[in-house]
Amino acid sequence: MSKIGYIRVSTEHQETARQQEIMCDYQVDRIFSEKISVSTQNALQFAKDRPPLRASPNYVREGDTLYVESISRLGRSTKDLLNIIDTLTEKGV
Repeated sequence: MSKIGYIRVSTEHQETARQQEIMCDYQVDRIFSEKISVSTQNALQFAKDRPPLRASPNYVREGDTLYVESISRLGRSTKDLLNIIDTLTEKGV
């Protein structure tokens, strides 16, 4: 069983250090991280094109735990969040 961390910040200018520190506290085995600048115009594309987030369910196996600093870091909308949760639940995470 592995501990997988997911880190996201919303702009190129934001730092991931605080979230990385939290992942260190959780002693995660692997971190998926991304810096994405999202505007209202490209929010739909953002939901589709998040390679680190899309890669994490392929890496996560049954019995693993996925750690995020907060639920807002995982999904930008309720629909996006539910799709991510469904994908992970299907894998037994």
